[in-house]
Amino acid sequence: MSIRTKMTVLFLSIVTILLLVFCTTIYFLSEIYRQKEYKTRLRQEALTAATVLFNKEEISPDLLKLLARNQMTVLNKEEIVVLNNKDEVIYHIGFKNYNIEKSIINDIKTEKELFWQRNEIEKYGMVFKNKNQDYIVITSAVDKYGLSKQQNLALLLSFGGILVLIFSAVGGWFFAGGLLRPMQQMIKKIDNINASHLNLRLSHHNNRDELAQLALRFNEMLDRLQQAFNVQRSFVSHASHELRTPLTAITGQIQVSLLANDNADELRLMAKSVLEDVSQLNNLTNNLLELTSIHAEDTDITVALVNIVELLWQVRSEILKKHSSYEILIAFDEVEDHLPEIYANESLIYIALINLVENGVKFSPDHSINIKLNSSENELIITFQNKTDDLSGLDLASLFEPFIRGSNSKNTKGHGVGLSLTRRIIQLHKGILTARLASQEIIVFELKLIKKNPEQRG
Repeated sequence: MSIRTKMTVLFLSIVTILLLVFCTTIYFLSEIYRQKEYKTRLRQEALTAATVLFNKEEISPDLLKLLARNQMTVLNKEEIVVLNNKDEVIYHIGFKNYNIEKSIINDIKTEKELFWQRNEIEKYGMVFKNKNQDYIVITSAVDKYGLSKQQNLALLLSFGGILVLIFSAVGGWFFAGGLLRPMQQMIKKIDNINASHLNLRLSHHNNRDELAQLALRFNEMLDRLQQAFNVQRSFVSHASHELRTPLTAITGQIQVSLLANDNADELRLMAKSVLEDVSQLNNLTNNLLELTSIHAEDTDITVALVNIVELLWQVRSEILKKHSSYEILIAFDEVEDHLPEIYANESLIYIALINLVENGVKFSPDHSINIKLNSSENELIITFQNKTDDLSGLDLASLFEPFIRGSNSKNTKGHGVGLSLTRRIIQLHKGILTARLASQEIIVFELKLIKKNPEQRG
């Protein structure tokens, strides 16, 4: 069932319920008023008959009956009965099949007056006092005119209700169509959005409207998708280029070696060069795999309590094994109450730290880096400071983008993946990694890590 049909059915259901309540209320209020009015007429008939019967002694009962018959056209099927205190009929005019239950008579004596109904005949009984004697006067008749009005009212309400429902159904259908027209226009525009037309956006004129809010959120989602699509396209392009470069070099060297008649030393040099290219290719592949494996937004990581100082010394030892000429200085303001420990995934944090340190010493002209660690009650702040050459503000803004390398990296091997991978690892740990230029020659990376267990973080 379409939303338009559902809205029409819902609207029609509400109108039907309201209409039923309205019509039923009108009908029963009218019926209550009719009964009240007719009760007054029957009471008046009873009083008139009793007054004439008991206060006009010169009028005999037979003469009273004759007068009553001449006036019987006033109430349809009218019947008047008068009973004495022994429940004996002393006066009766109307149908000969008169029959009143004993319980009714007792109720009249108790309540002093009573109104009841048998089928379409409505009856009224009252106690009338005359010369210290209690008499019971009962009148009954059929409110032919009132019942006819009620029937006409029922027909009018039914017919009018059906007409209202028909108009409501038609009006609801067009009303729902008008409300959903902007949504249909949105659907048509969405159908035109594909990988080749990601720049298309939904129009929204009123930001307070729910549909406008939906269009706004959809456009924001498209912006994120387009950005992710562009990043992916750039990623694939750069990755292909980075993979092709060492592969081309390896292929060229092997082809030259096959064509030339090289001696053992030349073959050894060629093999060493190929090994360097393969190692470079292997490092790139590992970085790409690590970057891909943790790129999902909802990546779950296993955490444990990690001492960052110990991890930094491990990183320092690992780098100095490969490059003994590098200088890595670590300074830590030790506070007994604030241990440099955080809840983190040790292997991932190790990758992030070694990338930051390697990046600093590799691109520093003197291959040195200063690391300073400050520990407080709630967070851990690590700064990595090193010298740099020819790094512009534009380079700084794109420093964490994959495969984007600064202007100071022309003569340094690398692929531009490390810092992007590092920032993603820090984000997974709810931390913050920023870069700034302390001066034209000094760059500072600042890493903030929260000490609380990730499960306790809001």
